[in-house]
Amino acid sequence: MIPTQRVILGAGLAILLIITAASIALDVKSRSDAAWVNHTVQVQKKISDLRVLLRRAESAARGFELYRSPGFSAEFEAVHAEIAPALAELKRGLRDNPDQVTLLEGIEPLALRRVEIAATAMRLRAANDEAGIAALNGKAEGRGLMDTVMGNLDRLSAEEERLLAARSQDSRRTGIVLLGIDVAGAVLILMLVALVMRESRRATGQLQSTLSETTAAKQALEAAVAERTEHLVTAHDELRLSVNVLQSTFHSMAEAVLVIDADGNVLLSNPAAERMLLHRVGMNLRNLRALSDVFHGDGVTPLKADELPSARVLRGEKFEDMEMIVRPHSGNPPRHLMISGRPMLDGQGDISGAVLVYHDATMSRETERQLYQSQKLDAIGKLTGGVAHDFNNMLTVISGNTETLVASLKQQPELQQVARLIDEAAERCAELIQHLLAFARRQPLQPRNIELNAAIADIAKLLRPTLGEQIQIETVLEQGPITAHIDPSRLTNAVLNMAINARDAMPNGGKLLLETHRVVLDETYAQAHADVAAGPYVMLAVSDTGTGMSLETQHKAFEPFFTTKEVGKGSGLGLSMVYGFVKQSGGHIKIYSEQGHGTTIKLYLPPGEGTAEVAAVVAPQVEGGAETIFVVEDDNLVRNFVTAQLQSLGYKTVAAPDGKAALDLIEAGQAFDLLFTDVVIPGGMSGRELAEEVAKRRPGLKVLYTSGYTDNAIVHHGKLDDGVLLLTKPYRRNQLAEMIRKALGGDGAMPTS
Repeated sequence: MIPTQRVILGAGLAILLIITAASIALDVKSRSDAAWVNHTVQVQKKISDLRVLLRRAESAARGFELYRSPGFSAEFEAVHAEIAPALAELKRGLRDNPDQVTLLEGIEPLALRRVEIAATAMRLRAANDEAGIAALNGKAEGRGLMDTVMGNLDRLSAEEERLLAARSQDSRRTGIVLLGIDVAGAVLILMLVALVMRESRRATGQLQSTLSETTAAKQALEAAVAERTEHLVTAHDELRLSVNVLQSTFHSMAEAVLVIDADGNVLLSNPAAERMLLHRVGMNLRNLRALSDVFHGDGVTPLKADELPSARVLRGEKFEDMEMIVRPHSGNPPRHLMISGRPMLDGQGDISGAVLVYHDATMSRETERQLYQSQKLDAIGKLTGGVAHDFNNMLTVISGNTETLVASLKQQPELQQVARLIDEAAERCAELIQHLLAFARRQPLQPRNIELNAAIADIAKLLRPTLGEQIQIETVLEQGPITAHIDPSRLTNAVLNMAINARDAMPNGGKLLLETHRVVLDETYAQAHADVAAGPYVMLAVSDTGTGMSLETQHKAFEPFFTTKEVGKGSGLGLSMVYGFVKQSGGHIKIYSEQGHGTTIKLYLPPGEGTAEVAAVVAPQVEGGAETIFVVEDDNLVRNFVTAQLQSLGYKTVAAPDGKAALDLIEAGQAFDLLFTDVVIPGGMSGRELAEEVAKRRPGLKVLYTSGYTDNAIVHHGKLDDGVLLLTKPYRRNQLAEMIRKALGGDGAMPTS
């Protein structure tokens, strides 16, 4: 570069420095002007925000006056809390303008007074203080204050509008001057550039090689960026897919999930939480506590406030399967919940919230309770059956000998009367044992297809003299024939027992309703009741308007000897017998009751196929004969009694204590006409198995069974096997004679299958 060019370049640079300094000074002023314009705009916004807060407070107060809704009261309190800070913030914004500050200081007490009047009015309305409201309205102070405040705010806003216009004008003027200086500087720069360009051409060659290297590096960098971008896009797609999967899982979970903050506010909830718990985002768990009674898993012990899941997890506890029973005050059914909880920690390790997962175990717990109840009743039934067997053996001897004793004491009336008392007591014992056997499902049923409506109508006629005039009996029978496959005599006993219980629950009179319907118990009902098979049933409902049952009483109602009646007023076997009859018939029984509103017991009975069957005609009483009867009985007293009774009827007898002894006699050639065997005998062989063994040796064998209770040897699905004759213990002499003749007549042949 020549010296002249260097002088020109130096002078140009000096001038450029002067222009730059002037430009910087003007730029600073321009920025200051712009800051003042922005400040004025901000003040205008604060005035507008204050005006909106005052309007919201007045609107909330009016809403509360019209609707008395807590929501308006909450909104007013929230706005009220913001007004004073808004006034202070506006005062800070006006501190550069003393006149505006003075005007605002005049507005502030008026605005606060107006809000205080509104707050006072809301408190008076909440307390229903009509006199206070009238006195406050009589002053008519509020409307005038609000108009004055709004007018002064308009004055503030107008002054700020004026300042905004003036400051905007100054900013525009400064900008024009700055633009002129910038243009002059640009021209000078162009001149200097022209000089420099000539010098720069010399360096172009050197830069060209450097540019080639830079281009290659740029291309490599672009390739690396493209590859990284592709990886980021793929990762983003995978992340979005994961988020969608998590969201779908969260919203489709059967368990209720709540995410809460450290104050117990619900931050996140899934649809199951809204269905199960009625909890939604924005609710507070501490406030929801007042809507329900909460208990430990036993359903009796109340759960204290500090034992609640939210309280425990916010203390930092981690827990699984916490058991809790919730009984809503709304009357909705109680819920049995299993809860898991985990606290959430922030970056410093402090508890910032928690996650709670609720599993509704109501149905499973009810199923467990029903299964336990069913198992308990089955266990009691097995125990009862075994005891009944021994009692019936003893009663057979007692009642049979007492019957003989009564007949032989005709010449001694006083002793005969004592014998009759013994006989009556034995009869009552036999009835009690029959009730126990009914509960234990060990009674031999004789089911047949019966027309249920006709049977219920006949039973209702029998009930009227039994229950008395103070009980009104009504029937609601489904139209058309309804056939049920049950034992009609057991049905009559069951309805009679339920009707007597209903009468006792209505000491001052009431109504007894008998209903019949065809129903279908679906899979959902069957899943909720472990002992029920889905399908069609015939339903018989017996309802009363009595005192009703507690939930605890309902759970124990079918247990034998459980009763809520006074001592001597009931045996506690009525509903137990009904339960056993229904279960043995292949049906289902359900109690619906509410204390103070009565009880309904529904019997779901197996439907019959075809038309109702006519009961068989009872054969006339017969006496004895001359055939040989083979008696197999393990109880020595019963065996001696039976052989004596048979001999008194003219029969010849052969006796054995068990199956092995009986087979030994038969193998030795013992002749007989009828095998009369107990079903339950010792030695590892039942009466049925003995009969099958004997039938192999004596084809066409005639058999009569006897037992104190039935088991699966001769009874299946609640009824005797086809072709089987059974004489249940205890029995009378004429019953023995009748069944022996019936068996010998050909009806007692051993079934072939």
